[in-house]
Amino acid sequence: MSSSGSAAAHAIMAPRPGPRAAAPPPRRPLNARPCAAGPRSCTPGPTAGIVPRGDAVTGPNKRRFLALALASLLLALFLSTFCGSPLPPPAPLTGPLPLASPPATMAMFHLPTGVTHRSAGFAYRGGSFTDRRDFSMSAVLVQHPRGDLLIDTGFGRNIDAHFSQMPLGFRLITSYTRSQAAADQLAAAGYDRGQLRGIILTHAHWDHVSGIPDLPGTPVLITADERRFIAEGGSITAVARGLADVNYEEYEFTGGPYLGFPRSHDVHGDGAIVIVPAPGHTPGSVIVFVALPDGRRHAFVGDLAWQTEGITERQERPWLQRCLADSDAQGVRDNLLRMAAIAARFPEITLVPAHDARGFADLPRL
Repeated sequence: MSSSGSAAAHAIMAPRPGPRAAAPPPRRPLNARPCAAGPRSCTPGPTAGIVPRGDAVTGPNKRRFLALALASLLLALFLSTFCGSPLPPPAPLTGPLPLASPPATMAMFHLPTGVTHRSAGFAYRGGSFTDRRDFSMSAVLVQHPRGDLLIDTGFGRNIDAHFSQMPLGFRLITSYTRSQAAADQLAAAGYDRGQLRGIILTHAHWDHVSGIPDLPGTPVLITADERRFIAEGGSITAVARGLADVNYEEYEFTGGPYLGFPRSHDVHGDGAIVIVPAPGHTPGSVIVFVALPDGRRHAFVGDLAWQTEGITERQERPWLQRCLADSDAQGVRDNLLRMAAIAARFPEITLVPAHDARGFADLPRL
């Protein structure tokens, strides 16, 4: 075959190039959006449309986020102050029950004067807000041949006016039901007021002093610290400070230790009525121990605890209540633990927080 024929044959047998494949379209960045103006006008540059991670909460958004986080943290901390948190167990109390020689004619009576409507959660850490409790407002008459005594007075005849003197915030969260004033209960029972030696105040808050004007001239037995607190206590002692012509009679703790308390005052000298200092709720708060001739003993602890669980479970008041109600939170803790040790060593002593109706259950009415 000639060279020209061979070249022609090769040309016929060689594969012919097919049509050239179209180039793939340029990849659109993941953050690019279709645009009606065409791909060139909307294709972002190398960093367009990419939001740095930190910018999601910058400016006003960041401030709102931080404020919400802070508010949530503060709310969680506040709510935690209502959770149970027992104080550490006290050292065991040693020694015998103090001797007492109450006269055979000595007697004790409960004079309920009303209630405020609260809950266990309001009273002590770990209490439930669904556990509704009426806080008792009471006086207790202790009859003794050397002179009768009234422990606190509860609500008096003018309780509505006294309540109106309390701070607005307190009034907004407090509702109460009044009943018969202590003075009226004494009169209805034919009680001889001449036998009343005096009124022992566990402390000078409104719901403990309201009945003093109903018993004019009756000495009010009080510590010097509590009398000073009345004068300087601000709005919390406005009711006591506003009472006219009160016959205050100060006493001192000249007796020795009593059930773990460093000092004491034996009112009649027979161990039947013994007062010990328990500062904390107020500077001059006291606890009154009473021994009856039938062997029963009671500890009137005032507002050291609002409910018995404060002592038996060693639970102090929630933080907000401590801030508003207590003069010295550490003083309250110290005395709670003293009473917890007493309750563990001598369970036969009836604990009587001033606002726990259970403590008055075994006392007869006048």
